Amino acid sequence: MTRFLIPMAAALALAACSPAADKAAGGEAAASTVTVTDVLCRPTPNGRQVTGCYMTLTAPMADTLVSVASPAAALGQIHESRMESNMMMMRELEAGLPLPAGEAVQLKPGGIHVMLLGVAEPLRADQTVPLTLTFATAAPVEVVASVGQPPVADEDHSGH
Repeated sequence: MTRFLIPMAAALALAACSPAADKAAGGEAAASTVTVTDVLCRPTPNGRQVTGCYMTLTAPMADTLVSVASPAAALGQIHESRMESNMMMMRELEAGLPLPAGEAVQLKPGGIHVMLLGVAEPLRADQTVPLTLTFATAAPVEVVASVGQPPVADEDHSGH
């Protein structure tokens, strides 16, 4: 029992002295908080348990969005949609989404977005969904997304 407790005590002592503990105590965390705006998740289609979420992220220092979680879904993933061979393809960004320092990164339909998979209860317009965004270095950010349809992009599709 003692062989287990001594290493555990040492690990806890080191953790208490780490820079992460300083951030948790209010050190650098405020300076490196990622700003999250315009958070929106689509309503879930009838009979489906998936939906897309969109937002704008601005990191004061270079960082990476590494994961997204919500109590409303079994899994959150960061996805990229793009055209390949005249087909829209979607893939998970397994290494996360890089956030250049000071640049607004927009997650939007047809591009990079968050996918919520295994949505427990259908999401309807005018509801809200809590999301927790985890970053490589900045403190996690908890946001509440509105549920609704994203605005139609200003792309010129009127002549087609």
